[in-house]
Amino acid sequence: MMKDRVNELDLLRFCAALSVVFYHYAFRGYAADHLTIMPYPLLTRFAKYGNVGVSLFFMISGYVILMTAAEGSLKKFVVSRMIRLYPAFWICCTATFLVAIAIGGEKYFTTASQYLVNLTMLSEFFNVQPVDWAYWSLFVEIKFYLLIAIILLIGKIDWAQNILIAWLSVSICLEFVYQNGYLYYWLNAQYATYFIAGAMCFLISTKGPSLTRMIVIVIAWGLAVMQAISDTTLAEKRFKTPMNEYIIVAIITLFFVIMFLISIKKTGAVGRVHWSAIGALTYPIYLLHQNIGYMIFNVAYPAINSHVLFWSVIILMVCMAYMVNIFEKKVSPPFKNALYRFFNYLEQLKNRPPLVRTN
Repeated sequence: MMKDRVNELDLLRFCAALSVVFYHYAFRGYAADHLTIMPYPLLTRFAKYGNVGVSLFFMISGYVILMTAAEGSLKKFVVSRMIRLYPAFWICCTATFLVAIAIGGEKYFTTASQYLVNLTMLSEFFNVQPVDWAYWSLFVEIKFYLLIAIILLIGKIDWAQNILIAWLSVSICLEFVYQNGYLYYWLNAQYATYFIAGAMCFLISTKGPSLTRMIVIVIAWGLAVMQAISDTTLAEKRFKTPMNEYIIVAIITLFFVIMFLISIKKTGAVGRVHWSAIGALTYPIYLLHQNIGYMIFNVAYPAINSHVLFWSVIILMVCMAYMVNIFEKKVSPPFKNALYRFFNYLEQLKNRPPLVRTN
């Protein structure tokens, strides 16, 4: 397992998070569904491509999750994911719930039962609406984690490359044959290309490039581009705005190139800088920004100038993310210890010899 922190990934996470923030604040919120009453045309022509940042999140996740699972320990993998996801999620979900109660109105109305189900981070699987619509990508991530957990459970993490190839092959078949149904949903076929490419880049970083790994990445890129063009056509109809397919293809291609350069350690000075401080803000920014931002815009606009309001809310999200990160640092160690004690207890129960009855 690779021990050194991959500094570039922290920077990429932060850039991806900001692109999604700009997408929501300067385009998506006003463009459809009346999520916010405040337009921000200054950045709209650029921000409308920001949702592609989620694809970069998935690529990074593919890299990092396979790195986390490389040791082959299911317990360590589950604990590491729970520590990474839950403390920040609980505080961000709670913050969004409280803001919705205070200023959300009918549009953002949230019930206590809805909030409690959301705290499990499994609301989609219970058919409960998320407290914040940005959570949709978490459900995609969780399905990927489940796949890795199954591989660890059967003790076949060494088969990662072959499993990734099989996953890509099935995803291609599903894309061209049947885009609905349980298999398409649970195999994340719509986003599998990014996870697979990221995971394959991790294998390149640890085992070196090979013809097979390069072919897989190229095929994943081709499928990602095809799916992105299809999604762009749908987005044009939904948002009633033209989008340049060449820009989408260029951005996705750039993601693949950057991840490959990271895997072969050719990022120069960027890779030697420690970006962990901003990387730590990424997850809470993503969790907090969307609905809270929309609600503030709806309450404060047009009383407050749109430029002042737009940038003030972004600064607010960064500050809130920083406070959440402080909370994480305090909560994560005891939470980690509690999880290990729980899983160790389960192992003891499993290994306990059966009781023998005596007459």
